[in-house]
Amino acid sequence: MAKFKFEYIWLDGYKPEANLRSKTKVLEFDSYFGELDVLPEWSFDGSSTQQAEGRSSDCLLKPVAVYPDAGRKHAWLVVCEVLNPDGTPHPSNTRCLIDDDSDDYWFGFEQEYVLSENGMPLGFPKNGFPRPQGPYYCAVGAGNVAGRDIVEEHMDLCLSAGLGITGINAEVLLGQWEYQCFGKGAKSASDDLVVSRYLLFRTAEKYGIHVDLHPKPIKGDWNGSGMHTNFSNMEMREFGGKELFESICEAFRPVHKDHIEEYGSDNHQRLTGLHETQSIHAFSYGVSDRGSSIRIPVSTAQSWKGYLEDRRPASHADPYRVTARIIRTVKSVETKNFASLLVPA
Repeated sequence: MAKFKFEYIWLDGYKPEANLRSKTKVLEFDSYFGELDVLPEWSFDGSSTQQAEGRSSDCLLKPVAVYPDAGRKHAWLVVCEVLNPDGTPHPSNTRCLIDDDSDDYWFGFEQEYVLSENGMPLGFPKNGFPRPQGPYYCAVGAGNVAGRDIVEEHMDLCLSAGLGITGINAEVLLGQWEYQCFGKGAKSASDDLVVSRYLLFRTAEKYGIHVDLHPKPIKGDWNGSGMHTNFSNMEMREFGGKELFESICEAFRPVHKDHIEEYGSDNHQRLTGLHETQSIHAFSYGVSDRGSSIRIPVSTAQSWKGYLEDRRPASHADPYRVTARIIRTVKSVETKNFASLLVPA
């Protein structure tokens, strides 16, 4: 028998945004290769995470996804849902909001974040500000980027864990970075993002650096941080058509406020209509328009097949809430009958 470390990861009950929590469980197996069904449920003190009261404090962690952890020896990362003692989903369990987890829905998150130290982004002078934004996006070189060691180490850990990381880049604000995380199925894609955030926080912790996910970390003439969410279903990818894409975009218009409620707090500080955003009070869409609520990528508009980008989610948004809300809106559109399209004329 060998001992393995399993890091049980979950979202707590803090509002308006949940925090990541984790604790390590040591289990013995002859061998272990990522089997989910052999991992037991585990209780924790919900009174310390805003998920229970002290007189009845036990909550349950139910493993739902497991990933190898290259940052520790004989270790695995375990995403968990939080359950009540009777096994029902806890009110803080946003993963259970997703009612369609089929591979029909694909999601790509563009996770922006700021690495900071002593309350200021890395690379900022002790007094004052650096040069105005402009030289920092996708930049290289001292004075143009800061924190690359952390970013590279984080990417390697994510790739070793099997996460759907598709790229990284320095962002518009000095000390700000982005990585892209893709997955098929809302739960799987969101699980990947949760683990990627956990690994980012843990990596930065080693360097004594803070990861800031606030949507407007620095006030003034600086870009905020978002979690742009790209999405598609089979009809968008395989059948397409301008009418279909415009119908989907229009379906978002009357429920704009409903989406904003799911997309993270303090987002009004970022969605001002400036710095590549649309105002939080307006809804718009357009081809290649980064100042719109929904951007239609130029690659999609060329053939009217592909995906859409929702640019409204804040950088600290809950991916389970975001994907659940997007699926609900897309499903409200009267779509074509796949079967009739597949039958030869």
